Amino acid sequence: MPDRATSAAKMRALLKGDKPILRMSVADPMTARMAQHAGFDSLVVGGYMLGAQSCLTEPIIDMTQNWEASRKVQAAVDIPVSVDAGAGYGEAIQVWHTVRQMEAAGLAALQMEDQLFPKRAHYHRDFQENTIELGHMLEKLSAAFEARKDPDFCIFARTDTLKTHGYDEAIRRANAFLDAGADAIILFPNTMEELERAPKDVKGPLTTIVSHGNRVGRPVLSASELADMGYKIISYPITTGLVIYQSLMETYREITRTGRAELDHEEMVKVRLELEDTIGLPELYAIEERTTEKPGSAIHQNRQQAR
Repeated sequence: MPDRATSAAKMRALLKGDKPILRMSVADPMTARMAQHAGFDSLVVGGYMLGAQSCLTEPIIDMTQNWEASRKVQAAVDIPVSVDAGAGYGEAIQVWHTVRQMEAAGLAALQMEDQLFPKRAHYHRDFQENTIELGHMLEKLSAAFEARKDPDFCIFARTDTLKTHGYDEAIRRANAFLDAGADAIILFPNTMEELERAPKDVKGPLTTIVSHGNRVGRPVLSASELADMGYKIISYPITTGLVIYQSLMETYREITRTGRAELDHEEMVKVRLELEDTIGLPELYAIEERTTEKPGSAIHQNRQQAR
C-alpha cells in the first residue's frame, strides 16, 4: 500500500519520533530525488542553494520564485520538504500570505528567521546579521501560525542573534519562539561550547547545520556526534552546491584544457542507468509497454513494417 500521508504529516511524525532527522538542502527535483534515494529523511529548499542555482543569490530571490522551486521539489519526492522562507518576505501580512502559499503547494514546513527584510547580501561575506527585535519576530510568527490551515504543517523559527547578540540572547529568543508555538528551532552555534550547550538550554526540538565551507570557524561534526549532543534535525545547507560546483568545474576545466574528460566509460554507463532510474524512466517504459509499444498497437505495427 502506498503511503498516502501528506508531506506535513510525515514531517510531524518525524518530529515526534525518537530518531534524529537528516535533512539535505536542494534546489531542484533531480538532486532532491538523489537525496531521497541516498536515504535522507527530509529535504529543505534552502535560500543559499536556490539563490546560487539561479545566480541571483538569496537576497534577490522572491517568494514566487521560491514557491515555484519548492513545489517542484516536493512533487518529485515522497519525503517531507521544508521551505526556507528567509525573513518571511516582509511583515506580518506577507508572512501570512507566504505560509498560505507554501502550505497549499503541499510542502511540509516553513522556516523563518529573525533577520531584517529585505535581506542584505553582505551577510554571505561577513556573517554580520541584521536582526529585528524579539517582539517584531513574535508578531511575524503569530501571523504564520494564524495562516496555516493544516495543523500538521510545521513552522520552524531561526534566530541569527548568536553571533551579534551573544549566546544568552539567542537562547532567550529560541525559547520565546517555542513558547509562541514554533515546532522547532534553528541555531547556528559558532563554537564547540555553544554547540554542546544549546541542546540542553533550548526547550524543544533543535536544528543545527553541518556548515561545510564556512569561513567563521564553526565546528563541522558528524551526524552521529550531533545526534548524541541532542540535536533533533541535522541539516546540510550548502553541501549539495559545493559538491556540484567542485565536481563540475573539475570536469569542465579538464575538457577545455585537454579536449576530453577522463571518465571511465563502463562506470559512466552504470551512472547513466542509475540516473535514468532516479528520474523515473523505467516507470515510463512500463506504461508504454502496456499501451503505445504493446504488440499489435498501430505504432508497433508501423515500426515492424518499416523494418
